[in-house]
Amino acid sequence: MIDFHCHLDLYPNHHEVRQECDRRGMYVLSVTTTPSAWKGTSALSSGSPRIRTALGLHPQLAGERKSELALFDALLPEVRYVGEVGLDGAPEFRNSWKDQVSIFEHILTQCQNVGGRIVTIHSRRASQSVLDCLEKTPGAGTPVLHWFSGSCRDLTRAIDLDCWFSVGPAMLASKRGRSLVAHMPHERVLTETDGPFAQLDGRSIMPWEVKDAIRQLAQIWKVSQDSANETVRNNFRNLCVESPDT
Repeated sequence: MIDFHCHLDLYPNHHEVRQECDRRGMYVLSVTTTPSAWKGTSALSSGSPRIRTALGLHPQLAGERKSELALFDALLPEVRYVGEVGLDGAPEFRNSWKDQVSIFEHILTQCQNVGGRIVTIHSRRASQSVLDCLEKTPGAGTPVLHWFSGSCRDLTRAIDLDCWFSVGPAMLASKRGRSLVAHMPHERVLTETDGPFAQLDGRSIMPWEVKDAIRQLAQIWKVSQDSANETVRNNFRNLCVESPDT
């Protein structure tokens, strides 16, 4: 199983969650919300061969944590994965929009300067602006749009820009989410949970519940669950060639 976007350090019982991921042989991309959280979160996954930690600066924290950009730049050469980064166009974050754009453009430029990174991207109510930024920095690496919720037009544009997509049980619980996923190239889809933020039935989704995303992908793609799982595993291999025994 593959959870390509999970806030592992933010589960209240994160050590137990990490141990369970190890026990199940899961591949997890543990994203961070601030550069200052990266070292601690990376230490959490120490000794876990299938867990990687991404370096992030969440757009919802852009206004209050922009001073950490220098730390981001210093840590970037050490990492292969960047996230969670991006833009959030929700009304409650309107006041930080200029900072969000400035920070996201800076991050993409820095990724381009170091030869590209795999970047997991937040684009809630901001998909067009996210794509504008990606178009300006084609060498930033491989963008993976996490929980994409933009328009069909923006989805087509994202596909043309060679974006990948990570989808989870919460996204697939909605008719609109399933409709978007049905139009995504199968070979560029990965599974995620966005736990513990994403919830189902009033509780946080756990990393191993990506199996529900596989079940729903199988229904959307009209294939068996084994076939859907193999497609996602092959996609993961193709994107993350460093990963052993996938």
